[in-house]
Amino acid sequence: MKVLRAEWIKLTSVKSPIWCAILVVVIGVAMAGLIGWVARTSRANADQFGGQTIPFGIGDALSGVSGLGTMVLMVLGALAITSEYRFGLIRTTFQALPRRTTVLIGKAVVYGLFGAVVSAVAAGGAILVARMVAGSEFAPDLSFDAPGAWRELYGVPIVAFLAVVLAVGVGALLRQSAAAIAVLLLWSLLVESLVPLFGSVGREITPFLPFVNANHFLGMTSTIEFHWGPWGSLLYFAAVVLVIGAAAAALVERRDA
Repeated sequence: MKVLRAEWIKLTSVKSPIWCAILVVVIGVAMAGLIGWVARTSRANADQFGGQTIPFGIGDALSGVSGLGTMVLMVLGALAITSEYRFGLIRTTFQALPRRTTVLIGKAVVYGLFGAVVSAVAAGGAILVARMVAGSEFAPDLSFDAPGAWRELYGVPIVAFLAVVLAVGVGALLRQSAAAIAVLLLWSLLVESLVPLFGSVGREITPFLPFVNANHFLGMTSTIEFHWGPWGSLLYFAAVVLVIGAAAAALVERRDA
């Protein structure tokens, strides 16, 4: 509890988490409003496009939060540990709390829960804005009666929590802010999107990529043939996070601060 209290003080004593939280909410709400407006416009002018309209459901409304919003929270999670290495504060932390694994777990829990709460608030705001902008004609599509709709909603904070924990682990492994952020963003944005391009080998590897499985749990449509269902994808993503966290804890215990 002392570790959690100390990490909470660190979190609330600087302005960057507040700005990150505001940015996540703004991104989530703005993306929901923009996609809702585009979908509504496409339906209103469907005759000009051969009757084709842009689909707009719960997952589409939450895409800003689950996409760019989660990336912002991952950057915050990485900075939670790398900034202490950068300014030499990690030595003081380890002197006060010699059990380094406990420090790492405390950071992961505090920043992970912060990310989960922020993403939950942003998701709620995104749904409200989406319904207002899209209009009554999209009300059935934005209903929680659809299969998997509730999972898409409460899955956002769950994935955000795990993603932030993953970011803390990567930050502890690399100890450099630029390197950790580059790995996290390139991994999720570029590398996993390029793997399917490598023919049959890439298609075999793709179902085992962590962020692809996180998106599968959130109900994002794809042509990938998974070996398990959405909940299996969540467990797989959590297992990857656990492995990265365990490797980070083992390395932090062994090397000098």
